[in-house]
Amino acid sequence: MKAIQFHSTGGPEVLQVADLPIPEPGPGQILIRIEAIGVNFIEIYFRKGVYKAALPLIPGSEAAGTVEELGPGVTGFAAGDAVVSTSVIGSYAEYALVPAAQLVKIPQGLAMEPAAAAMLQGMTAHYLAYSTYPLKAGDTALVHAGAGGVGLLLTQIATRIGARVITTVSTKAKAELSREAGASDVILYTEKNFEVEVKRLTGGKGVDVVYDSVGKTTFEGSLNCLHPRGLLALFGASSGPVPPFDPSLLNSKGSLFLTRPTLWHYIATRAELEWRAGDVLNWAAKGELKLRTEHTYPLAQAAQAQIDLEERKTTGKILLVP
Repeated sequence: MKAIQFHSTGGPEVLQVADLPIPEPGPGQILIRIEAIGVNFIEIYFRKGVYKAALPLIPGSEAAGTVEELGPGVTGFAAGDAVVSTSVIGSYAEYALVPAAQLVKIPQGLAMEPAAAAMLQGMTAHYLAYSTYPLKAGDTALVHAGAGGVGLLLTQIATRIGARVITTVSTKAKAELSREAGASDVILYTEKNFEVEVKRLTGGKGVDVVYDSVGKTTFEGSLNCLHPRGLLALFGASSGPVPPFDPSLLNSKGSLFLTRPTLWHYIATRAELEWRAGDVLNWAAKGELKLRTEHTYPLAQAAQAQIDLEERKTTGKILLVP
């Protein structure tokens, strides 16, 4: 099979196309033939060495495909099933293994590409809105990177609940996408100070929650946008990691809450995985959750896909197609 692999950490050039044997499923595993692969920032973190892993490594964890072979002891699936997961073992490939406990079936009416696009970012938006800070009607949320993959889905889910959503974006084109997703107010952070604008838009009160995937460049401003006892959900670091700080900063800014969540702790049980995936995939199948998948690359162009993601040249979801 063809796969993308890297033997040392570094820039996009370390990603190379390799010919590798098709893996065989062990106990509790399923072999899938991959048809669509989700590209996410976590693969960039592994490529750069920010997150550690044994090398050589086939990156990736999100993919949709067809069941090829069941490992010993696996039940509930059959060859030919259309499936999707965020726990694929090396998804930048034509075939890969998946723990059966982390695999879900794709509902009728949903194609492979939107299924792959919905899983990681959709479930991330789901846990942020329903669990990390359980939004309710009338709440106000600030969403950074409002035209990104998670940003667009989180905005839709939050407005579905009845919350008011303020977003930040970099361009007027991205602002229009954010408004289409349901944002009540969109701030071009390249033109205006988002902290000042948030205070103006909320009458000086601030927001209930900030969902921040940017990190270093937005962190303190995000804290300043919260009203007392508000919560900052720092779920990414696209601009770099937040420097160390004195926790008394949270006290001085209003007894604030800060959390650094990750999806894996919010789908740790089969029941929780099925709840989040079921909601997201079924909303997508019914057209109630709009997905943007216009950025699709051949598997061999994985390096370019990561470059475009890192340089924020895309909106919505980036996919690789074997």
